[in-house]
Amino acid sequence: MAARCLRIAAVYFVIAITLGIVMGITKAFAYASVHAHLNLVGWVSLAIIGLIYKAYPQAAKTGLAKWHFWLHNLCLPIMQGCLFLMLFTQMESFVVGTIIGSLGLGVGIILFAWNLCQHVRE
Repeated sequence: MAARCLRIAAVYFVIAITLGIVMGITKAFAYASVHAHLNLVGWVSLAIIGLIYKAYPQAAKTGLAKWHFWLHNLCLPIMQGCLFLMLFTQMESFVVGTIIGSLGLGVGIILFAWNLCQHVRE
């Protein structure tokens, strides 16, 4: 699970940096929130989670870890994709996907925290 989290975190990093470069070249900074969330929730948070799972392999082997991983990596693209589309098209209807993705991501993070409380000991 640790390696899987670290690899997908690197993918989010590449996507976020590419978006940042495109925004800089085009001077279109309307997507800054998408760029920031991909960096923070995709790259930084998932990389830290991967390192935590590396340090505490017993937590990485649980069903909670699997549920968290899949919720994180299904809901983050939904949340950010819908946010991007909402900003790009100026259609407020995409806010529903942003909310659904956010809620799913939040549930995943709660599962991660619960997993740590149960399986990380000194």
